[in-house]
Amino acid sequence: MNILNIFKRKSSRKVFVIGLDCADPKLVFEKWKDDLPNLRHLMESGIYGKLKSATPAITVPAWSSMLTSKDPGVLGFYGFRNRADYSYEKMTIAMGDKVREKRIWNYLSKAGLKSTVICVPQTYPVRPLNGHLISGFLTPNIKSDFTYPFSLKKEILSVEPDFVFDVKDFRTDDKDRLLDQIYTMTKKQFNVVDYMLKNKPWNFFMHVVMGVDRIHHAFWHFTDTEHFRYEAGNQYENAIRDYYIFIDQKIGEWLNQLDKHTSVLVVSDHGAKRMDGGICINEWLWRNGYLHFKNNPKKGQIRSFDEMEIDWSKTKAWGSGGYYGRLFLNVKDREPNGIIPPEEYENVRDELIEKLKAITNPEGENIGTRVFKPQDVYKSINNIPPDLIIYFGDLLWRSVGSMGYDGWHTYENDTGPDSCNHAEHGLFILSDPKNKKHNRMIEDAQLMDIAPTVLSIMGQKVPSDMQGKVIS
Repeated sequence: MNILNIFKRKSSRKVFVIGLDCADPKLVFEKWKDDLPNLRHLMESGIYGKLKSATPAITVPAWSSMLTSKDPGVLGFYGFRNRADYSYEKMTIAMGDKVREKRIWNYLSKAGLKSTVICVPQTYPVRPLNGHLISGFLTPNIKSDFTYPFSLKKEILSVEPDFVFDVKDFRTDDKDRLLDQIYTMTKKQFNVVDYMLKNKPWNFFMHVVMGVDRIHHAFWHFTDTEHFRYEAGNQYENAIRDYYIFIDQKIGEWLNQLDKHTSVLVVSDHGAKRMDGGICINEWLWRNGYLHFKNNPKKGQIRSFDEMEIDWSKTKAWGSGGYYGRLFLNVKDREPNGIIPPEEYENVRDELIEKLKAITNPEGENIGTRVFKPQDVYKSINNIPPDLIIYFGDLLWRSVGSMGYDGWHTYENDTGPDSCNHAEHGLFILSDPKNKKHNRMIEDAQLMDIAPTVLSIMGQKVPSDMQGKVIS
């Protein structure tokens, strides 16, 4: 056989990627396995397993870490909002233009292979590639230039005139409205995926379903029997399960359209778990003498941290809320009014780590908090990371940034109703026709392994600076 023909066949292998933001391995591999025949088929015809997420385990930076095979320190962003400088207020949002490292489709474009990318996080504003791109959930609206090439926008709006990038206000008590929004968004996006599959050539195809994350955060306590708010027989008990089944049925339709040589990858950026409550990080810092205010917060008057007047001349540390905690130190000659001598920096961090790890629940039981120093978990550090990254209760408790509570425990989320936190492990399922291993669970896979695995399947050289390894 002609060597050129062999090369062409090797380099033209296709990979179809279904991203399920926040999909949890326990639900797919165990609890609802029998209800998800198409995902089960992919598992039985390939390899699968838990996928350790980025630190922190959150949409941004996790998807970009996955697709670049670079950790958040190398990428230079540590969540949606990041310090722009060492001032106290200035923050930036990690939009797509913050991703400076090459993603899978950049390597494939250079190799002359075409990609179709739909609703992948951190793809707005759009940038050129060899193929087609529809940006993801941080896109402002359909008036934006959300496609590459720009001419694709007219096609997409002819298919779905009211295309939706995300649901509005998923932290709400109006569950009926939200459920309808989640399905509406998902159906519109699936219709566009169907259109692109039928009408555009591709070697690499990727779509991320954001609805999984949204339905988890809004409906988790209705289905998780271990959640303190769970009530048996409630009207939304099967809401998440039914949505997984809905997605599985669409996956089946897509599988029927793919040729037998196409590899299929299902992947999530992190998992999900119940939320037992919140640790009010700034309340804790204030009550432990690390944070000072010009006017102390009043019990029962809940105020956002940004509304408080901080006495920086006495403050050593402050924090930020979210699914994980971010703690910042007020260092002399670094922050404008820093007071911690640089030579005491590590001592203060170590002291805080030990105290944070000792936090208990209201009953006095240690909740198992984990605390990370950025230099211990990243290959390198770019831009400005938090001084400490905190998984309160190993992510069973979220971080609450506001003030005015009676202590540092709360069972309400200060950003709206939310009963789910992120779990450190997402999932992957890889059905590769060339891989003879079937129905095999793989241990110790990590998010950054996905990019080199895809490139390897597609016959491309794996760049030496990628931090992950090929899953096999």
